[in-house]
Amino acid sequence: MFKTIVTLFRGAAAEAEDNLVDRNAVRILDQQIRDARAGLEQGRGALAVAIAQDKAEARRLGEVRRRIADLNDRTIEALRGGRDDLAGEAAGEIANLENDAATIAAAQATFAEEAGRLRTKLAAAERRFLEIERGRRITAAAETVNKLKSGFAAAAPGTALADAEKTLARLRHRQAHQDDVEVELEALDAEARSAATAEKLEAAGFGPTTRTTAEDVLARLQARAAQAA
Repeated sequence: MFKTIVTLFRGAAAEAEDNLVDRNAVRILDQQIRDARAGLEQGRGALAVAIAQDKAEARRLGEVRRRIADLNDRTIEALRGGRDDLAGEAAGEIANLENDAATIAAAQATFAEEAGRLRTKLAAAERRFLEIERGRRITAAAETVNKLKSGFAAAAPGTALADAEKTLARLRHRQAHQDDVEVELEALDAEARSAATAEKLEAAGFGPTTRTTAEDVLARLQARAAQAA
């Protein structure tokens, strides 16, 4: 039982760690990229040192060989001049210089080999680094799109748009009703003005009468009375 509980806690811890890494994956990747960039800079520095040492040893080797060639010529001239003592002394110095040249040549070969090895490793590392940076840019773009999509979904635009359309429809309906009322009011005003003008003309005796007068009623009743008699 205890072993099962320990396993459960280890599983929960591993899951929490995975979740933490997932939530901060971009931040972790950025730091790893910075570390890799620093490593590349150190690699470039080491390569520069190896190349500089190789060139320095090459210069030293060239200088020693020049001195050996010069001493060889002078020693030959001493032998021809019968100065075996000087020639023997020069031969000893030439031997020392040749030993130095061999040592320098070995050192130069080491630095050249190291420079070549570092150059190969650095080139491969830079290719991998560029690929990682490219992937980081793609990932960053994808994260931005996901955030925009999440925000778009969280804002529930479908519901908001539907509500806005309903509100707009109500406003348009109310506006149309107001427009209809204004039109009817204007029509009533025009009709009232026309009726008032017609009444004035009718009162002045122009045109047929449209209102029943007391005289009209009395005349009608007299005619009915006469007809009845």
